[in-house]
Amino acid sequence: MECYFGSYSRDEKSRETKRLVCFSIPEAGIVFKAPFQGGELHTEYASLLTLLEFVELNGKIFKGKELEIFGTSLDVIRQVNQNIPCHFEYSELLKKALTYKKKYNFNLGWIPRENNPSTNSIFD
Repeated sequence: MECYFGSYSRDEKSRETKRLVCFSIPEAGIVFKAPFQGGELHTEYASLLTLLEFVELNGKIFKGKELEIFGTSLDVIRQVNQNIPCHFEYSELLKKALTYKKKYNFNLGWIPRENNPSTNSIFD
């Protein structure tokens, strides 16, 4: 099952505030968006972790399905796929994502922002 995560800046002037945590699971008709205070990388991690927590809490939807997760943040994707150390402030987020990766054995891939359904229809 394909899942998508990403973030969206609600304030183009500032990269540190007014962002949205986003994820979508088109096959299940699920779209999630919530306000978040933080920088771009922090919000990207929050989006991925929110998606993974949703997967965990809704096991019946995902039972027996292979998860293909796509995001637009090459930094997050690289850090999670290759277990690359990151800045200290994100190390706990990476650790949590790696715990989910072991548990659900998902594939994490990159998608261009314009093709990411979690962020390309923000106001629908």
